[in-house]
Amino acid sequence: MKKALPLGLAAAALVGLLVSHRPTVEAADHADGPAASADPAADITDVFAWMSPDANDVHLVMDLVRAAGPESRFSNQVQYVFHTSSRSAFGAAAGSEVNVICEFDRVGLVSCWVGNQAFVKGDASPTAGLASEDGRLKVYAGLRNDPFFFNLTGFKETAKIVEGAAASLDFDAAGCPALDKATSGVLVSQLKSGAGGTPARDDFGRLNVLSIVVDVDKSLLTANGPVLSVWGSTNRKS
Repeated sequence: MKKALPLGLAAAALVGLLVSHRPTVEAADHADGPAASADPAADITDVFAWMSPDANDVHLVMDLVRAAGPESRFSNQVQYVFHTSSRSAFGAAAGSEVNVICEFDRVGLVSCWVGNQAFVKGDASPTAGLASEDGRLKVYAGLRNDPFFFNLTGFKETAKIVEGAAASLDFDAAGCPALDKATSGVLVSQLKSGAGGTPARDDFGRLNVLSIVVDVDKSLLTANGPVLSVWGSTNRKS
């Protein structure tokens, strides 16, 4: 395995997945600091993890590059990593990480591996993606619609309401305002609506991201038990 230096700009998401069932877990981060913005191909926007319908495979997705376009490319200087660890039950000690790692060369061909157990290399941009010889690892990498729903207009309107009332609010030690039920209801309603009560709009609906989509045989990740933790990082290759 090649060495990599963690990027200070790397977005990470920690999620728990009980792989004997079929829950979906996700995390989002659409606005990083200056370092991430300066290197869009290393800027994680979302990490998703869920089970296949038969609960035999783990599906992992890492989305990158806000407002990606046809010219957007994965970086050959960045290592893209899904960190996973498994345990017997929630709260139990986790075993060693089994990482799903992907790297790209200068022409966009990908190499992905799961520990020392499965490996694929080639062009993963066709919809069918790439599969390892034993079929236990499948990878797609390319431009996709941004799946994250964000009502930016409703969020900004809600922020205006809070800013306007801030002087009259009492805040606790954690910096959270004390709101009565009626005020909370107004804010929740505004978050669900556009300006002036108009329907909410998905402001990311017409935007794209670069996606790395991985399908992994569950048994490759769960040697220490059925509860799987997943987080994603981008790392500068040394």
